[in-house]
Amino acid sequence: MNAIDTLLEKIERAPSLDFGTIFNQSIELFKKTWVQGLVMLLLTMLLMIPFYVIMYLPMIAMGLFDPESLNNMEEFNVLLMIPFILFMILFVIFAMVVAFGMKASFYRICKIKDLNKATADDYFFYLKKPYLGKVIGLSLATFGITLVAVLLCVLPVFYVIVPVTLMNVIFAFNPELSTSEIVKAGFKLGNKKWLLTIGLIIISGLIAEIIGLLMCCVGIFVTASFAYLPAYFIYKESVGFDENNDNEAYGMSYE
Repeated sequence: MNAIDTLLEKIERAPSLDFGTIFNQSIELFKKTWVQGLVMLLLTMLLMIPFYVIMYLPMIAMGLFDPESLNNMEEFNVLLMIPFILFMILFVIFAMVVAFGMKASFYRICKIKDLNKATADDYFFYLKKPYLGKVIGLSLATFGITLVAVLLCVLPVFYVIVPVTLMNVIFAFNPELSTSEIVKAGFKLGNKKWLLTIGLIIISGLIAEIIGLLMCCVGIFVTASFAYLPAYFIYKESVGFDENNDNEAYGMSYE
């Protein structure tokens, strides 16, 4: 039996999970990983800064050297917007890839902390070879799925948010699977645990935001990663970890 069949069989045989247990486990793991979650978020933001600068510099320059051109839209050359639009598309793709890769690397760190393994944190683990190509493919796949859901009157977004969320954690612990197999497994586990997952996503997200805002607003950078943790335990309790692949999780990579 190959890897994807084994994974799908484990998902099919997944036991019932308790909302309170998963939530409490997430709180305990957050105590161990809040620093790593904060670093992940800050690194993600830092990687975006150069793109924001490059994106806004031309607009600032136009406003400084020819402010009337921005006020008089009748004389504005639409062709000038084409490079800006192309750059925006590239920026969105870059942002998706970085966010997906950093989040998958964070889940790997979560496993290390959860199992009390003494291994260095690597926030760029899945943004390097041999995983980067697959991260790009999965980022585009999740974007396409979300876009289709939005075009279908928005409501389907509430359905796809669960499998899209779980695709990230499935990839983190099964990077040897193909993009299509990870998408398939994401929907399989999402359908199996949809109500539990959406409930935990909403509750954990609200709590992270409320507590973060109470901490003088900047605290939201500290608490934001808490919203990612329920997905980790849903995967862990539904599928579990393959002990034969533990070497990969603690530093070795697939060839």
